[in-house]
Formats: sequence, C-alpha cells, structure tokens
Amino acid sequence: MSTKHTDSKPSDANAPVETLFEGRWLSMRRRGRWEYAERNNPGGAVIILAVTPEDKILFVQQYRVAVQQFTIEMPAGLVGDLADKHNESALLAAQRELEEETGYRCGSVTFVHEGPSSSGMSSEIIAYARAHDLVKVGEGGGDESESIIVHEVPRKEAGAWLLARANEGFSIDPKLFAGLWFIEHADLFG
Repeated sequence: MSTKHTDSKPSDANAPVETLFEGRWLSMRRRGRWEYAERNNPGGAVIILAVTPEDKILFVQQYRVAVQQFTIEMPAGLVGDLADKHNESALLAAQRELEEETGYRCGSVTFVHEGPSSSGMSSEIIAYARAHDLVKVGEGGGDESESIIVHEVPRKEAGAWLLARANEGFSIDPKLFAGLWFIEHADLFG
C-alpha cells in the first residue's frame, strides 16, 4: 500500500473564519465549508499518565452529559481554564488536575506527546503528560462541578479492566489505549 503526501492545502484552509456560536467554553466556527468546535481557553487539554508506586494506573469515572453515559478516562483537564491560570502550561495543569481529580500529588511531570483530539471536528490540541513519584495527599473526586470516582488498576490488568468496563456499559475513551501504550513505551519519550 502506498500513500501520497502532498504539501498543498485545500482552498478552505485560506478562507476567513466565521463564528457561528460562542459559549462559555466552546465556540462553533466555519472556515469555508468546514464547521468545527474550538475551545475558548487557548491552552487545550492535558491527559495525565499516572502510575502509583504500587504499579497501579489511575483512571477516573464520571458522568459525561455530551455522551449521556458514565465514562472511564485517565485524569485530565483543561489548560488555562481558571481565572488566575490563563498562562498556565500543560505540565502545570497536569499537576493541578491530577491532585484535584485523584488526590495524588506528583513529584514531577514530563511531556510525552500532543496532537488533535478530533482533527475533523475540533481545533483542540491534547497533550499527554507523565506524572512521576506519586504520593497520596487527599481523596480526589474533582472540584465542586464534578463527581469523580478514582480507580487504581494494576498495570498488567489495565487493558482487560477497561474492556470489562466497556462490557458493563461504560463509555471508554479510545485515547486511554494510546495512554497505555505511552506508559509501556516510556523509554521512547525520555
């Protein structure tokens, strides 16, 4: 199978952007014939790859209104979404969100990778960050707008555990499997 790569952009790429709707967190835009969502915070989002000293991966469970289901995710959050955090980096947001959602504080956090969350629908860029040297400092559960349940799953059982949750009716974010791959291949990312 061969693929052909071209450096030419479609004509829509140079079209002016039109705002169709602007909400508190998201805006709908149109560029040429393409409609897409855009986060109103400039920092995008961060997914935290967190493994406890007991070699357990941290997952969070919460109800997501957009999909009308309980989901299993890795700890994650928006970058720069708080009034006093507009210039926050993805790594600082990762530390903040990890503790808020799971009750774990990390000694350090490193950048792993970033890319679009859904390149055909959204301009959002998601960064993956690896949390190191975790210490339990609280209960977690999220902020006042969230009701998060924390799951600590042995690393060797994580894939099977996620599939079992899917069979129970949970929505499993496919990005989790990328996160598991990043955890297992950490040596590739320094």
